[in-house]
Amino acid sequence: MVFKTEGLDAGTLYQLLVGGVLPRPIAWVSTCDAQGVDNLAPYSFFTVASCQPPVLSITHVTPGDGRTKDTLANIQQTGECVVNIVSADHAENMNASCADYSADISEFEAVGVESVESLLVTAKGVKSSKVRYECRLREVIEVSDQPVGGTLILLDVVAVQVADSVYENNRIDSAALDAIGKMGGNDYCSTESLFSLERPVLKGDKS
Repeated sequence: MVFKTEGLDAGTLYQLLVGGVLPRPIAWVSTCDAQGVDNLAPYSFFTVASCQPPVLSITHVTPGDGRTKDTLANIQQTGECVVNIVSADHAENMNASCADYSADISEFEAVGVESVESLLVTAKGVKSSKVRYECRLREVIEVSDQPVGGTLILLDVVAVQVADSVYENNRIDSAALDAIGKMGGNDYCSTESLFSLERPVLKGDKS
């Protein structure tokens, strides 16, 4: 089947994109608003934008009513956040934090997630998260303000906190981290089944 995107409705475009770009890592983003209310919400449009300098990217998808979600509003207000990586044992709480709580309610308290103070930013982190990226806002790029349009959030990583249990031989052990990913619809995937492939080196390649 071939879908020419021009003229397709937003719902169809959304399903074609999130149903094929799989699996997607999950950024469990914690923020704090100007009044001191902590917020926690998952984002699956998430990746590394640069390693030098270290920059993460998260996309805020515009809801059908066009409003700005608390996470984006808080990052724009304070310029800070923490990206907590979601391991399998966080799945239920992460999903619960998706609920549409009002801005004056902390998902940490509503869902029962223990927070921890950060080193360099005001926003708190998820204490049990095995990898936490403390970030400051670099840039917000509005791609589209239409329903299911996107606003790209670029974040400078100022500190990385890694649990001793998942750090070995100068790297994060993916099996020990046990991160989960977002699939289409309500589906998620685990990283229990891993396999390795060595990067090929062509003859004469000196890189």
